[in-house]
Amino acid sequence: MNHTETRYLEAKRSLDERARSPRVRDRLLSALSAEPRILDVGCGTGTTVPRLLEWGIDTGTYRGVDGDAGVIEFARDVRPAELRRAGYNVTTHDRGGTVEDLSVTYETGDALATLERAEDVDLIVAQAFADLVPISELLAGIESALAPGGLAYLPITFDGATIFQPDHPGDDAVETAYHEAIDAEPGRDVHAGRHLIDACRRADGELLAMAASDWILRPSKGIYPADEAYFLECILGFVETALRDGTVAQGEDWVAARRKQLAARELTYVAHQYDLLYRAPIR
Repeated sequence: MNHTETRYLEAKRSLDERARSPRVRDRLLSALSAEPRILDVGCGTGTTVPRLLEWGIDTGTYRGVDGDAGVIEFARDVRPAELRRAGYNVTTHDRGGTVEDLSVTYETGDALATLERAEDVDLIVAQAFADLVPISELLAGIESALAPGGLAYLPITFDGATIFQPDHPGDDAVETAYHEAIDAEPGRDVHAGRHLIDACRRADGELLAMAASDWILRPSKGIYPADEAYFLECILGFVETALRDGTVAQGEDWVAARRKQLAARELTYVAHQYDLLYRAPIR
């Protein structure tokens, strides 16, 4: 198991909870069918399941798919114990189990390929995923997998603003280099949020709701919440990797200054993102 990856995903959980739009969530819940068939692509450590239960979705079927076998192993091991501690009735089997009347499975696989093979899905969840894959392929897979009137919930979709505070003279150059490095990766799109909005509007279905869902990570009274200091260290590591070619003159100084601010619990981080809710045509 890749413990670094699982800790990173778990560390951002509290940040995701603060970021997600209540308005988009409420629109989702008002439109969702009873006993939904749910497919979660790029499900990570399986945190969607506790969230669904908190929202009152405790019947139907849930299938979580992720390409990282380690995070799927973690989801199968950790989520049932968490849900039992929360008071839910949980049974388990090798690939998942049941929570109340919700059947849960976690599996390793390619998310886009899974979408291509799926059909009659009532709800597709793709959190922090649309900026990792080609948007046209993702939306085509969503439209082919959804049942008539089915929903795609696409929260935490990055949209090209990375902010650190306090100000540093190298901020603009560092952000540009970081975003260029993201765009250089196959399938990645630093402006995925706005491009997904446009793609949904051009599609045959309907963009039911959208709202900003920015990550805002800041210390309060010298303390970062939960494990968010670790998450922020990971973000600085991603930026440092993007600066390794040495083309940003102040890059090394920028990284050193930010790490010093993080250690002193003085660093604030913001990433601009969107939550979107798309509904397939009702045929």
